[in-house]
Amino acid sequence: MKTGIIILNYNDKENTKKMLEQIKEYQNLDQIVVVDNCSTDDSLKELQIFESAKIKIVSAKENKGYACGNNIGLKYLEENTNVEIAIISNPDIIVEESVITELVNDMKKNKNISFLGPKVLENGYVIKGWKLPSYFSELLSTMNFLGRFSKKLQRYKKEYYQQKLTKVEVIHGSFFLARLKDFKKIGYFDPHTFLYYEENIIGKKAQEKNLNIYVDTSVSVTHNLSQSVDKSLKKIAKYKILKQSMFYYEKTYNHLGIIKTFLLKILYYISLMLSYLTFWI
Repeated sequence: MKTGIIILNYNDKENTKKMLEQIKEYQNLDQIVVVDNCSTDDSLKELQIFESAKIKIVSAKENKGYACGNNIGLKYLEENTNVEIAIISNPDIIVEESVITELVNDMKKNKNISFLGPKVLENGYVIKGWKLPSYFSELLSTMNFLGRFSKKLQRYKKEYYQQKLTKVEVIHGSFFLARLKDFKKIGYFDPHTFLYYEENIIGKKAQEKNLNIYVDTSVSVTHNLSQSVDKSLKKIAKYKILKQSMFYYEKTYNHLGIIKTFLLKILYYISLMLSYLTFWI
């Protein structure tokens, strides 16, 4: 099965260049697409040096966020290649060639898998996927100092991961594989979020289309959580974007009612006010 990888770059040329140097000779990658998401530095110029028959550098006309940027890469693969499996990857990922081989083989052998992720090693944690958020967990996530309990509610118990291939509702968005035809069935990424909640939205749309999401617990990638997001957005600004995406997700995909939405927004504004107070004190 032909396999392509999409790397979204925004002012993160050093990580993107490191990743290209790492994977450009991988025999199991037929196409590498780098989408420069309208970087404000000289990323595009420096990345274009890597362009070849195997590596395509695509420039977005404007930065509309993570989802839209990756969609540019997905549509390029759909329209210009015969790739069947698309890999979505952050530029700050370290992945061995053998890991990609194992994941692609999983999808070859299991036609029922539409989306597949490895274990993700991130800041000392091992992430193997999670459950879609409940309304209660969303409430907790909007209360200062209680957000960590929200994440606990979305985790599966350790004993859940007994099989090499374990079915989950959501996989980590920093690195995952998708059967391109199935990704197309759900309309690729939802373009209405700028950042955050893309994984939950994919999980929800896949669930609605009866498409399966799995994690392979036998292989892992390392996510050096950086850099492009953290250096470009301040903490409170990121929190605002996160919650905008949350409200969009709840309204669009869970059809949240007026009362529940009102309560969620009240808690959001309180948490935002406390965040500003903490910042200035």
